[in-house]
Amino acid sequence: MTEAAIEEENKKIAKQYKELLRISYRHLNDEDKKLIRQAFDVAVDAHKEQRRKSGEAYIFHPIAVAKIVASEIGLDATSIAAALLHDVVEDTEYTLVDIEQMFGDTVARIVDGLTKISSLKHDKDISLQAENFRKMLLTLNDDVRVIIIKIADRLHNMQTMDAMKPDKQVKIASETLYIYAPLAHRIGLYNIKTELEDLGLKYTEPEVYQDILEKIKESKEEQDEYIKRFSDKIREGLNKEGLNYEIQGRPKSIFSIRRKMIKQNISFDEVYDKFAIRIIYKSDFANEKFIAWKIYTVVTDFYRPNPIRLRDWISQPKSTGYEALHITVVGPDSRWVEVQIRSERMHEIAEKGYAAHYKYKNNQEKQDQGLDGWLNRLQEALENSESNAVDFVEEFKLNLYAKEIFVFTPQGDLKSLPKGATALDFGFSVHTEIGLHTRGAKVNGKLVPLSHELKSGDQVEIITSNNSKPSSSWLDYATTARARAKIKSALRDEKKKIAEEGKEVLKRKLRSQKITLNEKVVNELVLYFKLKTSLDLFYRVGLGTIDNQKIKEFATTRSNVFMNFIKNKMRRGTSKEVEKEEITSKYDLIVFGKDAEKLEYKLSNCCNPIPGDDVFGFITVNEGIKVHKKDCPNALQLQSNYAYRIMPAKWIDSSQEEFKAVIKLSGIDNIGVVNKVTQIISNNMHLAIYNMNFDTNDGVFTGKITVGLKNKNVLKDVMQKLGKINGIDKVIRE
Repeated sequence: MTEAAIEEENKKIAKQYKELLRISYRHLNDEDKKLIRQAFDVAVDAHKEQRRKSGEAYIFHPIAVAKIVASEIGLDATSIAAALLHDVVEDTEYTLVDIEQMFGDTVARIVDGLTKISSLKHDKDISLQAENFRKMLLTLNDDVRVIIIKIADRLHNMQTMDAMKPDKQVKIASETLYIYAPLAHRIGLYNIKTELEDLGLKYTEPEVYQDILEKIKESKEEQDEYIKRFSDKIREGLNKEGLNYEIQGRPKSIFSIRRKMIKQNISFDEVYDKFAIRIIYKSDFANEKFIAWKIYTVVTDFYRPNPIRLRDWISQPKSTGYEALHITVVGPDSRWVEVQIRSERMHEIAEKGYAAHYKYKNNQEKQDQGLDGWLNRLQEALENSESNAVDFVEEFKLNLYAKEIFVFTPQGDLKSLPKGATALDFGFSVHTEIGLHTRGAKVNGKLVPLSHELKSGDQVEIITSNNSKPSSSWLDYATTARARAKIKSALRDEKKKIAEEGKEVLKRKLRSQKITLNEKVVNELVLYFKLKTSLDLFYRVGLGTIDNQKIKEFATTRSNVFMNFIKNKMRRGTSKEVEKEEITSKYDLIVFGKDAEKLEYKLSNCCNPIPGDDVFGFITVNEGIKVHKKDCPNALQLQSNYAYRIMPAKWIDSSQEEFKAVIKLSGIDNIGVVNKVTQIISNNMHLAIYNMNFDTNDGVFTGKITVGLKNKNVLKDVMQKLGKINGIDKVIRE
């Protein structure tokens, strides 16, 4: 770089630093500024030789992360300093000891937590990678700010990912949607969660993202005009009441529009609630609730509310600390509109999440209990060493996004549980011992099964017995990560106990057959009984499912085990040859990787891809390459957890092959509609119909047809023609 370019870059760095101080959400005193300046100087010195893939000086990244931490999340000077230093120990010659000496124990602890997360390898073994996610979450033990700064770091990486290779973009974006966006949601960082989701979609499904983005831009003018019409009426009523407020129109995120389109099988134009109206009012703490309900009254004077869509998170805030009143009303042109009513304090907590709790903590001591309670429950789940890491990450991720219900104990205490929680989940939420000894449950005074799904407002009483213990069927009744982890742990303990007894029984029974129990014999037994592990073997002997007779049969056939094994191997080899011949005929259909290699593959059953679909290859453990659609329900998990086993794939020729696709129809039941459908498919387009099922209910019909076709273009054509039949309302591919 020339001297002039270096000087220009230094000016930009200095400008960014000044902006960092200016935009801080917290008031920074002289001590704070001194700490931030010191951290900034160390970061500049440490990263002076480094540059990002885009070519800019690396220091711009830690400054950008610090800016997110300072303004969007609103953390304190300690966090801003830690954000500036978050890559120093990992990437430069500075050590953790250096950081501790210069900045003290707290900053060093946070930087250490962030370094631990960054140094986690993305293992090729999925169980190790899941274990790494668990270790990352365990840094909450050090300081919750570690995870929050990590979320800010991930946000900036997502914002600046254009310079990366496409496969790396998909990997990072999938991981973001899989773990980081749900984490941001649970900590109450709703704005950041939304941006992470939108950016995740931008890289995992770029065409879909761009399409929705363009449509949002096209409809913005009409939407703004509608928001103005809706708000003008409400303003009249609010002004009469002399309230100090502002009204905002908040657009729905691209990701949530996409999710709704998929969930409800609708087009962009059919998504009516593409925005929400937000009323933010000024109030002292004592009158907040009173004014919120006053505004509710004004809104419902003008627009009719939907009574089942009222959400009162003021009387009982979410466990993230979120407070607001949400109502859905019928606006102009009979369109449903969601109205969110919040005070300025509630709005700050919704925008800043964790950080705003501390600003208002003196006003309301209970403010942090929800978040702290969630962190404590998470900590307990993390530290359950018996828990399988893959199961844990899956269940943890599900519980992050869970909506909440509120139920009462017999003493009248209020407990928060995820929506869909059962009576058994409630038992474990009260105490592990109560959960493990649950015999039955009463809801609102009536005896209910353990699988009974609870609703907000239920009063729940758990009946316990010292003789009760978990059975494997309990896993069908439990939905929360905590309950499932505790049940699995108890079942494992029970299994080990039975297996220990079984081992002794097996030893005695084999001795009577003049066979000594050793590792070789155990392996032969596992193979003979088609089991996976020695634990399974001992457990079954302990239960008595492998009895004396079966052990005698093993002893008599033992001498032939080796020959049987060879024969089985030969049989398996023959079946693979047949399979290979069947697959060979498809070699010209899909090619893999940059070199367009022709490899053996199978089409996955979960998404049933056909020629023309955007697809990718996934290398399985036992079944070779499986081909999935890019929008397959399992795509996100596979791309996030098994990126190293993903292969780019594309169709090259499908002219000789026929594929099956399922078309779903619905509409108004007319005489002859089935005849018209079959005429178009069979007579006009000459396609084979493999299966057809139609059902009518009170004048509305639904139908499902399985057709054979060559590629996606033919499918598109047939769906368009079916959609033009009089009475047919919707045509979609299953």
